[in-house]
Amino acid sequence: MAAILVNTSGKDQVIFATKEDLGEPSSAIINLEEDEEDHQPGLILPNGDINWECPCLGGMASGPCGFEFREAFSCFHYSKAEPKGSDCYEAFLTMQDCMSHFPALYPPAKASPDDLSNPPQDGLGLVEIQGEMDSNAIQPERDSGSSRVES
Repeated sequence: MAAILVNTSGKDQVIFATKEDLGEPSSAIINLEEDEEDHQPGLILPNGDINWECPCLGGMASGPCGFEFREAFSCFHYSKAEPKGSDCYEAFLTMQDCMSHFPALYPPAKASPDDLSNPPQDGLGLVEIQGEMDSNAIQPERDSGSSRVES
């Protein structure tokens, strides 16, 4: 067996091996058990709770509208209504209203023409209406009590 040459430079390690070296079965031992320190839970913890520390939330849970975000997101996550989250309309309106007061942190999303011509059937779509608006805020769309139902 030929000697394997290892060249270490900073954090990198370059290994030079011959064809004969690579032809033998590996003697490496791989530990498949997860280290507790290396394990980073995702958005939903193993017990079903929301992980508010998840970087995937992008700081939404701790920003100036963090309370409103957590209320709306919790409502949706734990919702038993059909369709899921349909009982959270007010919580999302409250969150959207809060975000409208901080346009630098929460820039209003621009609605695409498809969003305006094809409104959602459940009536929960919150889209920016084309027309005159205060340039610093987006006003939440309020349900006037009439809903379109197609059969």
